[in-house]
Formats: sequence, C-alpha cells, structure tokens
Amino acid sequence: MRPCQARLVSRLTAILTCLASAAAILLSPIAAAQDLTIPEVVYPSLARQAEAAEGFVPAGWLLEVQVSGDLNRDGRADLVLVLRQNDPANVIKDFEGLGEKPFDTNPRILAVAFHDRSSGKFGLQLENHTLIPRRIEPAADDHFDKESGIALLRDSFQVRLNWWMSAGGWETFNTTYTFRHRSGRFELIGYDRNATHRGSGDTTSVSINYLTRKVKRTTGHISRDTQKVRWQTLPQGSAPTLESIGDGLSFEPET
Repeated sequence: MRPCQARLVSRLTAILTCLASAAAILLSPIAAAQDLTIPEVVYPSLARQAEAAEGFVPAGWLLEVQVSGDLNRDGRADLVLVLRQNDPANVIKDFEGLGEKPFDTNPRILAVAFHDRSSGKFGLQLENHTLIPRRIEPAADDHFDKESGIALLRDSFQVRLNWWMSAGGWETFNTTYTFRHRSGRFELIGYDRNATHRGSGDTTSVSINYLTRKVKRTTGHISRDTQKVRWQTLPQGSAPTLESIGDGLSFEPET
C-alpha cells in the first residue's frame, strides 16, 4: 500500500470511529428509556356537566389550560381544557441514562365543553387521552407547552405539539392540528408539520387544508432562503376526526 493510501485509510478509520462513538452516545438515552418502567394509569371519567371549568377536574388532577370561545356558533363561550394528573407516583426520580430527572410522566386529558343556554351549564363534548400523548422519553422535552399548546381560531381550536430531544434523535419538529365541530364530531380541518434535521440542516414542512383538499409540501435548508414547493390535491373522502388520530406525535395523514 502506498504511503498516501495508508494515510487516507487511517483518516477514514478515525472518522468512522468518531461517528460510531457519537452514535453510541446519541442512542444510549433511548436504550435507557426503554428500561424505564412507566407507572400504569387509570383514567377517570369526567363529569358530563359543570357550571365552570373546575367542575370537570377530577380529584388528583389539575386544570393546566383553560381557553374559552364560541366553538359551535351559538354566540356563547365554550371551553377547551387540558387536565393533568398530579400523582407523585408518576414522577420517576432516579434512573440510569440521560434525561430529565425527576421525570414527570403524569398524563393529560384534552376536554371540550359547550355552554348550554337552557341550563346555563357546560356540557362535555369530548374527553381524549391520546392526542396529547403521555411523556415516556426523559431525553425529550415536554411536547406540550401550556402557554402555546392550545389556541382558538374563529369557530375552531388548535392543538400544538413539539418534539425536541437533548440526545438520541436528529429530527426536531412541531405539529399543529386545527379542529372544527361538524356533524356532531370534531373534524380535522388543518394539519401543519414543520421539521428540521439537526445533522443535515434540511427542512421539510407539510400543510394540509382539509376544507379545500389542498396539500402544500415545502423543502429547504436552514442555510438557504430558497425553498422548493410542491402542491397536490387530496383524494375524495371524509376528514379524520380528533378521536381517530390517536397519538398526535406519531400521526401520519393519508395524502
């Protein structure tokens, strides 16, 4: 082997060794998280009616978010609530590996209640345990921000989720769901996901308008102002409902 070839092989070997070490460091929190024992939870049934938001909060739970606005176009303010359990047994204080310590795995419930004109009370329309998923990865930031996670937009409401890992993953993203009450159910009318790959710097976004059935896909890079945009039309069919989405972090819309 020539001296120049030997030097090249040596450099490539060193680079591959560094990459392998980095991968081991990045993946170690995932292995640790898989060893975590997440306490089991029994979700309570919420009250069917209440005079105020606090009336929907079960014992051992907290009212984390309360937003009000007219969601069923009757001129009266309705409620969108996020409840979170407050059980010390769901806080994991010590475990091996990287991540937030103590790690709070207390789950959340998303609830919607409409104001009833005749009774003057709020009637429960929705209680959902899955759209805002429970935290199970200590190396990931809390994916729900109580300051910006719920928003009202005309007669619709939005749920925003974020994904960021301090170690163990390259992709960071945020997803916004927009729902409207139609035909007795909460239909998805808007889906927006923006992602960045922290290794390559590539950016991707998907924006779906289920009312116009238009899909906008955008790709780019954090170092460039130019982006590529591609449009498509959704096939005919009914829009997903909030209950059919499941885990809001892993949902992939059909296009």
